Amino acid sequence: MAGRSRRFQSLMVVIGAAAGVLAGQEMVGVYWGQNGNEGSLDQACASGLYSFVTLAFLTTFGNGRNPVLNLAGHCDPSGGGCVSMGASIERCQRLGVKVLLSIGGGNGNYSLNSPADAIEDQVVNNSKTYGVKS
Repeated sequence: MAGRSRRFQSLMVVIGAAAGVLAGQEMVGVYWGQNGNEGSLDQACASGLYSFVTLAFLTTFGNGRNPVLNLAGHCDPSGGGCVSMGASIERCQRLGVKVLLSIGGGNGNYSLNSPADAIEDQVVNNSKTYGVKS
């Protein structure tokens, strides 16, 4: 199952890059959040190197679970430690960098029961948990 998820993620990156090329734009993306030595999200967006940054990974979500974001030491979501990420995401967006969220990952506790579950969980709960305006 994890292999299928990674193939899907890779396919989505390729499709997104192809769409940018067809539109006459060069697009480069990066996964951010799994290496404590990679610098901050603000630094990644301000570098001018990336058209989009994918936050990796939302490892727990759906089916009534509280969402959990694993950012490998960049912030601790327990007790609201990742709320400041909302301001970083907004700064990236002002710079024209699209910010995506990778859901799942190699390990985790996740499932969605319906499209309504997906909307409630991803839009409402994550915006509250991580300080992002929906």
